[in-house]
Amino acid sequence: MTRILFVIAVGLFAFTKITLADSPNIIIIYTDDQGYQDVGVFGSPNIKTPNLDGMAEAGRKFTNYYVASSVCSPSRAALLTGCYPPRIGVTKVLFPRDRVGLNPQETTLAEILKSKGYATAAVGKWHLGHHPKFLPTNHGFDSYFGIPYSNDMDAVKPNTNSVQGLDEAWKLGKEAIGFWNVPLMRNEKIVERPADQTTLTKRYTKEAVKFIERKRENPFFLYLAHTMPHIPLFVSEDFYIEDVKKAYQATIQEIDWSVGRILNAVKRAGQNENTLIVFSADNGPWLGKKHHGGAALPLRDGKFSQFEGGQRVACIMQWSGTIPASSECSEMASTIDLLPTIAGLAGVDISSGPKIDGLNILALMKGETLSVELKNRSFYFYRGTTLRAVRQGPWKYFFPGSRRNRTTPAQLYHLSSDINEQTDRSADNPEVVERLSSTAIEFDEDLKNNRRPIGQLN
Repeated sequence: MTRILFVIAVGLFAFTKITLADSPNIIIIYTDDQGYQDVGVFGSPNIKTPNLDGMAEAGRKFTNYYVASSVCSPSRAALLTGCYPPRIGVTKVLFPRDRVGLNPQETTLAEILKSKGYATAAVGKWHLGHHPKFLPTNHGFDSYFGIPYSNDMDAVKPNTNSVQGLDEAWKLGKEAIGFWNVPLMRNEKIVERPADQTTLTKRYTKEAVKFIERKRENPFFLYLAHTMPHIPLFVSEDFYIEDVKKAYQATIQEIDWSVGRILNAVKRAGQNENTLIVFSADNGPWLGKKHHGGAALPLRDGKFSQFEGGQRVACIMQWSGTIPASSECSEMASTIDLLPTIAGLAGVDISSGPKIDGLNILALMKGETLSVELKNRSFYFYRGTTLRAVRQGPWKYFFPGSRRNRTTPAQLYHLSSDINEQTDRSADNPEVVERLSSTAIEFDEDLKNNRRPIGQLN
């Protein structure tokens, strides 16, 4: 009922036809398991990303940008709903065997924009439920083209996802496509199985460019969620490097090529000053896959972790004429902030809707004076349904038992001076520990008392 009332509320705006002068186009480019360092302007020593670097030159680089989870499904649910994963029940990675997904009663960013007359398209990896009830076309997207879950699922060959198996697949290229029986879908139908993963990045890009070209006269929302660089790594022939130790490098460079094609399509459509483009990853790199995974340096750890390398990701935003060029933001921001920010840009009042956790960060994007709310915000780190850590300002506090062995004491890090979280400062700063732990416990209790269920099949 909550979502129904909210959709009615935002739907009132749909009776007024909007133009690009009223609301900008929105493009969100989301990569899978890409490390904080794996972009040229974020310090990669060997990955060339001229298009992403050019985006940063034309826009703004965010150096303290967080995803709401260090694994796929919860991170994606958070981006599309503006909520921490436990609030909406999506707290674990979804598998082909699962009969759950993002609840259709939730209101997504696509539904908010659709209520204002936007054309909406999802391209790429979805991973929020593969049954029709949970697919993008039932969450506000006019169309969908992509794979419904991770590309390493539906493995049919033993040890395929080991480092040795991934080495073999990279060397075989197209001959290894059948090692995974992952479906490629258009809307709610499977159009190819197994998906030819060597062509996915190029086909996603072609689909995205066609959408931009077709919808150039009216506001549009494009959600382009690349399958790569999640393992297994595949690239087209144009980007293939025989040396398996450079597989990850080649994969990111094809994604960078894709970014360039998207940027060029926006320019050709004459929409450069009318389009907000956001690039980030869904979580940190899968370090256990060695040369098939990326790097989060100088951050600690990677995917699965609540240390910075698991949830702080490289983010670049571009909006010519609105976001200052060649600028940098070191304030905290997150994917959960995209929904309230974009809703504000589209003129949709979401204050009467279901509870969300994100904040409007337009001031951060434009480099303007921050509100007290943005200056004093806290960010919460969950693993499943358990609150593990909280950050406020330069301080990050881990609750006792927040590490894998469950016996570790509480830890406090000062990120401004200790970005890789090595020196525990809790003994010297008991007042900070008390303030952060109290704030986090209060927030967690409120969230748990107001959480909403994951979607279930009947």
